[in-house]
Amino acid sequence: MSEELITTRDGAVLQVVFNRPAQRNAMTWQMYDGLVEGCRTAEDDPGIRVLVLRGAGQEAFVAGTDIAQFTEFRDGSDGVAYERRMEAVLDVLESVRVPTIAAISGYCVGAGIALAAVCDLRVSTTTGRFGVPVARTLGNCLSMNTYSLLVSHLGPARAKDMLLRARLFDATEAHAAGFLTELCRPDELDAVVAGIAERLSGHAPLTMWAAKEAVRRLRLAALPDGEDLVRTVFGSQDFHHGVRAFLDKAPHHWQGR
Repeated sequence: MSEELITTRDGAVLQVVFNRPAQRNAMTWQMYDGLVEGCRTAEDDPGIRVLVLRGAGQEAFVAGTDIAQFTEFRDGSDGVAYERRMEAVLDVLESVRVPTIAAISGYCVGAGIALAAVCDLRVSTTTGRFGVPVARTLGNCLSMNTYSLLVSHLGPARAKDMLLRARLFDATEAHAAGFLTELCRPDELDAVVAGIAERLSGHAPLTMWAAKEAVRRLRLAALPDGEDLVRTVFGSQDFHHGVRAFLDKAPHHWQGR
């Protein structure tokens, strides 16, 4: 299991595993590309009825994008390009015709919570931790699409609490907020996900697709442009110094510029 992303099929279920447990399954560009390929496979094969995403190991589902890749950024336009690329990946996953399940253990943060949010159902163990702590780590921001996902799932008050205080919701809190479909013990995750996948596999595919697509269209109907926010924040000194401080495990003092 040396690949960073592993795709396997078990009957009608296609499973994509983010396989960098030593890095808490932080996403590389190649992993994003592999996820898109997995979505295409689920889309094109009529024998696949459910797509399951999960992280390798017990420590994380996905702990964001690999921060080392942000050292390549030079100005705000790089941030805009990154968020456009992220939005394209999320759109492919959100638009897959078959039901999608995020099977979550441990950290589900940054890009990880966005990936989970565009899945149709989210099952987490009691070890789940959810958030976007960039206000205290990197000093970057999200795309308007990702803000919309958080507000859609959590409501404005909880979304701002998560973002402004840069805190992680535990699994019980995320379940109470309605973000999680089911909450289970760590040793129950495989069985719970398998049971949900089996049930979905027996339902009418077009009926489920229509429900998925209707909810997606409702969320996107009034989505405004937010590239000015991304360009400003990713182009700031705070972001560039924050990335370096994060990688160097050094303290950083935000300047607001």
